[in-house]
Amino acid sequence: MPTHGKIDYIELPAANFETVEQFYTQVFGWTFTSYGPNYHAFNDGKMDGGFYSSEQHSSTQNGAALVIFYSNDIDATLKSVVDAGGTILQEIFSFPGGRRFHFADPSNNELAVWTDVGA
Repeated sequence: MPTHGKIDYIELPAANFETVEQFYTQVFGWTFTSYGPNYHAFNDGKMDGGFYSSEQHSSTQNGAALVIFYSNDIDATLKSVVDAGGTILQEIFSFPGGRRFHFADPSNNELAVWTDVGA
């Protein structure tokens, strides 16, 4: 059951559903459900969301919100992102309380991964 005031769903643009699904399945283990040629939903095991058909992409340079994943092993996650075809936009850097990196998925959406392990 959804919780009042908590983020419940997120949607991102995707130019190619097949490559986006392969990427997120390989890196994060997401599952997908197709709702036709213009929308594919995902579940990450905790949260639901979806990808809508668009040639646009989400980027902080364009003022978009930044979706940030947590990782227990940030080095392994970075390798997995690269191995799955993602592009590293900003290598791992330290900040008060942790470390993180930014990447682009196959649709060029900017996302990030952070950890407090080893911080």
